[in-house]
Amino acid sequence: MLTALATSIFSWYDIIQLSNLGLEKHEDWIKKRLKDGVTRVRIVDESGKTGPPGVVVSHFQAAQIQQARSAHEEAARVSPDLNRTTVAVALEAEGARFPAGELLAWEQLEVVLADHNGCFVLKCGALEKIQAFSEMTNRVYTLMPTEGAPTMLVSGIPMHRIKGTDPYRDTLNKLRAVGRIDGPVLDTCTGLGYTALEAARTATHVTTVELDPAVHTIIQLNPWSWRLFSTSNITPLIGDSSEVITSFPDASFQCIIHDPPMFSLAGDLYGLPFYRELRRVLRRGGRLFHYIGNPESKSGASVTKGVVRRLQEAGFRNVQPRREAFGVFAR
Repeated sequence: MLTALATSIFSWYDIIQLSNLGLEKHEDWIKKRLKDGVTRVRIVDESGKTGPPGVVVSHFQAAQIQQARSAHEEAARVSPDLNRTTVAVALEAEGARFPAGELLAWEQLEVVLADHNGCFVLKCGALEKIQAFSEMTNRVYTLMPTEGAPTMLVSGIPMHRIKGTDPYRDTLNKLRAVGRIDGPVLDTCTGLGYTALEAARTATHVTTVELDPAVHTIIQLNPWSWRLFSTSNITPLIGDSSEVITSFPDASFQCIIHDPPMFSLAGDLYGLPFYRELRRVLRRGGRLFHYIGNPESKSGASVTKGVVRRLQEAGFRNVQPRREAFGVFAR
């Protein structure tokens, strides 16, 4: 019944897929959308696609295999999931064989070695670069390796800090800047899902919003974030945060993590109308962290000044820089 209701709400324009968290959970939300006539938001169900993506490697792992081969060793210990775990890989005449049976042929190894900005999934003998083109935004998204968790290139620009840190440590810095993570949490910009996944460890529930469906393609193939779609207290939404936020009731969230793209790509997410919506949906005593960028840079200092002023104008109090996390905290 609910599935039919949902389809009628969103019609052909943006067909809804119900979350695997339980249909009844979203019934009130969907009925409200019907009342309000909102058609550009959808709940994402990736339950049929959820699972480890297979062997995922980058030039870091390829170099380790190559080094062991050059040393005439019989095996190499490398990560099959971009630095989450390590396994013993047998070095055979045809290539490097992973424990599950996947073979990375020597010619495929050369392809991986030559690409320092790409990650590759190996499945059923085929090697594919983890990359997606969005017809909606005309942007290319590429999973980029680091010595820790991968980041994502958005048309060639890394979406995380990677100098002197790695994307997951960067995420932890942002969450520490919020303080205690509890109650319902809003993550305004999903990205690779690191914020939502980490917040879900202690939050009662996390709602995370992503503008571009192509990003979910990358998430599904990222060993660090595919669990976004199977974690029971996370609801992923596809939509424009500046529109989606208007659908949430007042005082919906105890914590908000606002980590938007750079100002030049998403100016509306730095604007006073959006900040007023953030204040409206934040509970009394709730906490906001707004990532901005390097406060020491000329552009970062300028944007930070404007952000602080507009947050105060929107009704936030105790607006304080969090330089170690490249953003500001507010209540």
